[in-house]
Amino acid sequence: MKKELRKLSAIFMTVGLALAGTIACAQPYGPGVTDKVIKIGNINPYSGPASSYSSYGKSQAAYFKKVNDEGGINGRMIEFISLDDNYQPPKTLEQARRLVEQDKVLLIFAPLGTPTNSAIHKYMNQRKVPQLFVQTGASKWGDPKNFPWTMGWQPNYHSEGKIYAQAILQNQPKGKIAILYQNDDYGKDYITGIEEGLGDKKNMIVARESYEVSDPTIDSQIVKLRASGADVFLNITIPKFAAQAIKKMAELNWKPTHYLNQVSSSVGSTLIPAGLENSVGLITTSFIKDPSDPQWKDDKAFLEYQAWFKKYMPNADQNDGFYIQGYTNAQTLEYVLKQAGNDLTRENVMKQAANIKDLKLPLLLPGINVQTGPDDFYPIERMQLARFDGKAWRLFGKIYGD
Repeated sequence: MKKELRKLSAIFMTVGLALAGTIACAQPYGPGVTDKVIKIGNINPYSGPASSYSSYGKSQAAYFKKVNDEGGINGRMIEFISLDDNYQPPKTLEQARRLVEQDKVLLIFAPLGTPTNSAIHKYMNQRKVPQLFVQTGASKWGDPKNFPWTMGWQPNYHSEGKIYAQAILQNQPKGKIAILYQNDDYGKDYITGIEEGLGDKKNMIVARESYEVSDPTIDSQIVKLRASGADVFLNITIPKFAAQAIKKMAELNWKPTHYLNQVSSSVGSTLIPAGLENSVGLITTSFIKDPSDPQWKDDKAFLEYQAWFKKYMPNADQNDGFYIQGYTNAQTLEYVLKQAGNDLTRENVMKQAANIKDLKLPLLLPGINVQTGPDDFYPIERMQLARFDGKAWRLFGKIYGD
């Protein structure tokens, strides 16, 4: 009897040690992660009124193809699942549910658009799934206290609006300002920043007109704004409507100082459709090396980007600046996932995303970096003004921001 008990004891000890070893060796993975794969979700407008932004998703998919070709991240391949939402908020929520509940992704990376991200903001935080490096500059994406699972990436619209106001006060202190803006959080965020930047000079704004994403054109708004007598124009629109505004202003021979928000500054997506000759003199902000700017032609990082572009996106328009932004945003996620190591839980991914110290990505402008903290969910906060000369955006002035 004693011999049998000793045998059973030895068996239990062996099993116990085996289980302990298994537990000790087990890695803390979240949904969408195995020893070989990291599953990443993405939502982009591949169709609809904002389809010019599809360049972001295409370049991110191509960048992760490069990452996989080079062995993946910490030995794991990236499975990038990018879905179309037509820039329609209800569709965005539907796609987010699919990615989280059916595809079971680790996170949703760089979903595009302010109204569309707003539609999934609460859902992502209730489910505790990272809504990471959102491809929109609304200031609401930097609220870790109330929305700890959502983080922006690009400079926020509020700060950009303040920069335009500062430039106007410096160069045209007696100017009359007209504003065209999208009637949602995206457009209103800019308005708030512009008004804050103008301070007690807000009465310089003599006219403002809004539009809905569903509007076919904004021609009537431009006619009204021209009639205001404004000599400064702030164009707060997505590429489709930005191009329409530029063309209509040329038809009307209206030539105010024209500030174009950064999210529509792509030469390929906005200025070529508007007519390069009509775009001369436009002013925007920039935080990334623009592919149209010849000053980067011998830049090592830009040459590497061109080589990647030729290999992975051979039929795409290299003048489309949205590709280079998607590429750089993907590099930011790559950095975070590498830092997370084998602790690929949703919690640790957010912890690493909120602990980026002075990351200098090669295609950001000199003097601009990525930096976050537990209470700082605005990764990129510096910008520089640029003016279009008919061929390229030319940087000028100082670096603005923190």
